[in-house]
Amino acid sequence: MAEDYTGMAIGIFELESECICFVALDAAAKAADVRIQAVERNRLKSGACVKMRGSVSDVKAAMEAALKAAEGRSKVVSHTVIAAPSEDTETAIAMTIGK
Repeated sequence: MAEDYTGMAIGIFELESECICFVALDAAAKAADVRIQAVERNRLKSGACVKMRGSVSDVKAAMEAALKAAEGRSKVVSHTVIAAPSEDTETAIAMTIGK
């Protein structure tokens, strides 16, 4: 059953180390009230991408905690927070889950 993330901000970060992605998402989940939407392994490299959802302030706090946890352990490939994803963005995000 798919969860309804309507109206929630999204935070996305990608690290070069899949293992450290789990360390970072654990820190994020403990730091703020966010739900982990997906963890996607990079099939060509050893890294992974994490998508987390919640209020803007919670996603920002979780992102800060995740990046701090990864600091010195893995290269941060990319990270962003989208405060209010458009309907088209939500569709595109859903299309990437599990691919």
